[in-house]
Amino acid sequence: MKLPLHIAKKLLQLLLHDESIASSTMQHPCVTKMLEDGLLQKKQVGKTKALLFIPAKENAAAYLANHFGINNLEEYINVLESEEQSRAINIIVSGNSKLQPVRTFTGFLVNSYQGIHATINDKPICIHPAPGTYTFIHDIDNFIPDQSVSIVGIENPENFRQIEKHRLLFTGIQPLFVSRYPQSKDLIKWLSSIPNNYLHFGDLDFAGIEIYETAFKKQLGKRASFFVPENIEQLLQKFGNRDLFNRQYNPGKEYGNNAEPSVRLLVALLLKYKKVLEQEIFNSEIPAL
Repeated sequence: MKLPLHIAKKLLQLLLHDESIASSTMQHPCVTKMLEDGLLQKKQVGKTKALLFIPAKENAAAYLANHFGINNLEEYINVLESEEQSRAINIIVSGNSKLQPVRTFTGFLVNSYQGIHATINDKPICIHPAPGTYTFIHDIDNFIPDQSVSIVGIENPENFRQIEKHRLLFTGIQPLFVSRYPQSKDLIKWLSSIPNNYLHFGDLDFAGIEIYETAFKKQLGKRASFFVPENIEQLLQKFGNRDLFNRQYNPGKEYGNNAEPSVRLLVALLLKYKKVLEQEIFNSEIPAL
């Protein structure tokens, strides 16, 4: 059983001061256990009011260590209240590395089918993973790609894995592909800190548009654009998914009001053909249209 923060604070108050606390403020199964074990005692002071106190404070440290793995109650409270956690600190304080969830790996995956120049901590690097591998960027605050590079955000993991098949889609730019998954705030934080243009490569459907507009366009403004292939109309006609369109389409919602021309064009075509197109279509060999 984990000792809740509010109970830990009450215990510390009892240990540091010669006082009692109303039992109504310390209601929890762990408090019931402490009463059964004798660490806490209850004193009735009225028909409806009772006070809790620690009769033998010298036994508290051993009890907390044996029952909760807490070696230092004050530090335990500080850890729970701190916004920045580390597993090392958790182990020192409580003997439990999983005391609180900790993001050991911050950052995101990048991929490229050609060498992309960048710097990290002012040292030059070249992003060009071998086939079957990716590069994980951890120090996002100091990772700076060349300004001529366009950042291409890929929505689906399968497409991120098979970027070599997308060469013909991005012939006019130097693309550095970044994966949206696993989702975190790291990617948008990094994108907001660099001047490079961002191109969103996602599903060509209403859900993909909403992801782009809420997660990227809203934060990046004019630097962000939505990728729509030149042959989108032919692709929709031949490979579009009508069932998915019917599941996503909301007849009570207004579509097509976005100021970005590519998104307006896409919405108009989705409504015209009543079909949508999933991003994975670009992983296959598309026959001539």
